[in-house]
Amino acid sequence: MGQTAGVSALLWITVVSLAAWCWLLLCQGFFWRTDVRLPPRREPDAWPSVCVVVPARDEACVLPASLPSLLAQDYPGRAEVFLVDDGSTDGTGELARELARRHGGLPLTVGSPGEPPPGWTGKLWAVRHGIGLARAREPEYLLLTDADIAHAPDSLRALVAAARTGGYDVVSQMARLRVESVWERMVVPAFVYFFAQLYPFRWIGRKGSRTAAAAGGCVLLRTGTAEKARVPDTIRHAVIDDVALARAVKGTGGHVWLGLADRVDSVRPYPRLRDLWRMVSRSAYAQLRHNPLLLLGTVAGLALVYLVPPAAVAVGALGGGAAIALVGAAAWTVMAGTYMPMLRYYAQPPWLAPLLPFTALLYLLMTVDSAVQHYRGRGAAWKGRTYARPGAVPDEG
Repeated sequence: MGQTAGVSALLWITVVSLAAWCWLLLCQGFFWRTDVRLPPRREPDAWPSVCVVVPARDEACVLPASLPSLLAQDYPGRAEVFLVDDGSTDGTGELARELARRHGGLPLTVGSPGEPPPGWTGKLWAVRHGIGLARAREPEYLLLTDADIAHAPDSLRALVAAARTGGYDVVSQMARLRVESVWERMVVPAFVYFFAQLYPFRWIGRKGSRTAAAAGGCVLLRTGTAEKARVPDTIRHAVIDDVALARAVKGTGGHVWLGLADRVDSVRPYPRLRDLWRMVSRSAYAQLRHNPLLLLGTVAGLALVYLVPPAAVAVGALGGGAAIALVGAAAWTVMAGTYMPMLRYYAQPPWLAPLLPFTALLYLLMTVDSAVQHYRGRGAAWKGRTYARPGAVPDEG
């Protein structure tokens, strides 16, 4: 009797999982599609001035593959690059100057803001300093980009044209991350897939929508909008600064667009699982606002949506009943089908799609580890700095 009740309960749980996947497939902004690319654009008659701000902390290993691509931008208007050396110990600032001397191109200014005061993350303190340096040039747009991002020669041109044509205050592209090692192939496409599931790109670009997000590696921001939203001061403590920036802009009535990139690439390698684990776990609990209830809900949700289908197939195959196996297989099929477009975008083999539950389990464990590290006082640690959660530091304003 007890075994029958257990099988019946698992069947109903599996039905709920299948229903969740049907809802995600049809009602979550078609997040699984990868056709949200730079919107239609036309080149303006007069090109606005742009300042590129690059925060960099110990980036000497990736700078030779990224900075020359910014200096070589084929932009018809006035543009220059401001690299902010955020307390590097590996010669990042001097290497940047040497690369500029060697490659030429857009003018480069290297600045250093000193250590961030309490309440600021290092990156946002560096961004603030870079925007301050750029302000003397009175640019109409700011391109905030990371030190590990390489841009095609027409990247800045395309971003500005898209912003002007669509009237966007923010145009952001999610850089194509590297997928060369075994673990990068397993984890990276899923990382972007999960992000799009949380923040469907179609919803972000819709006027009046409350969904807000950006991709910190490539954010073109109208300078007037930055001043109106008081960016980065209002988000100075944000670990997930790109989402916080988009929310601040939308909060002042700004129009945000986010999509996948075709010719903007991250050159940072994550060869080992440990590297990817650290990338995800440093901000996962911050994404949940350091809330234990949200953590429990997230763990339960991940288990229901991603782990129940393969578990149901296994139980059904071991004698739990054909109905459980069939419903579980249906949910697993929908799951794998929604993952296929992202695998194609990253030029990965389709046999990785059925392995998404394994990757989801890794993300579940990374999220739990993020919470554990937070309560041990080591949360949001990155490149030698550990940040307190918002509210733990007195507000300056």
